[in-house]
Amino acid sequence: MTRTAGELLEATTVRLAPDPGANPLLPLIASGTAGRGVLAALALEQRLVIAADLRSFRHLAGRSAVEEPTCAPFFEMLAEGEAVAAGRLGAFAEACGADGERTAAYEPLPGCQAYPSYVARLALGAAPADVVLALSANFASWGGYCATISRALRDHYGFTDEARAFFDFCAESAPELEERARAAVQAGLDTGRISEKRARTYGRLLQSYEAMFWTTPARP
Repeated sequence: MTRTAGELLEATTVRLAPDPGANPLLPLIASGTAGRGVLAALALEQRLVIAADLRSFRHLAGRSAVEEPTCAPFFEMLAEGEAVAAGRLGAFAEACGADGERTAAYEPLPGCQAYPSYVARLALGAAPADVVLALSANFASWGGYCATISRALRDHYGFTDEARAFFDFCAESAPELEERARAAVQAGLDTGRISEKRARTYGRLLQSYEAMFWTTPARP
């Protein structure tokens, strides 16, 4: 029996769920033992990720409008979300001491920038429906990470609501985005344009690159 989009999304998310130890930075922040310098690096790396992903999602939205129109609303909403996130990240960076001079002198960490580089690669040539499935599975753990970080920033670091707004925004549930993902995946299934195998490969690599993002700043 052919699976529905909802069933495929759920199965793929479960299959690609990250190992509990894949994010060594999270427990350090959650316990308040991560230094301010580590938080500053997180802010500066995330700023670069957002800028890159925003361009990738806009490109995917444009490609989808021509190749797979049902996927376009998903990527459009992702791009809109990245723009909002970018606006809220500044207060976090400022609270971490990542001022203009530090930002200008900062050298990005390769392990943190592998993820957006791969998203850009997918944006250039992957089938949009496959990317929807892969990204949806990858996003499943992101909100939980951000909720944990926001609580820790309040309880252990004394950050204001404004300084935590980026993480609060990313921790919010997104039922409309989930609905757009289901519509895109269902259209891909109906037209035979989606490949579970390809999407799982994309998702597995995305999870690996995200693990690198969190592991790199946690290194001594």
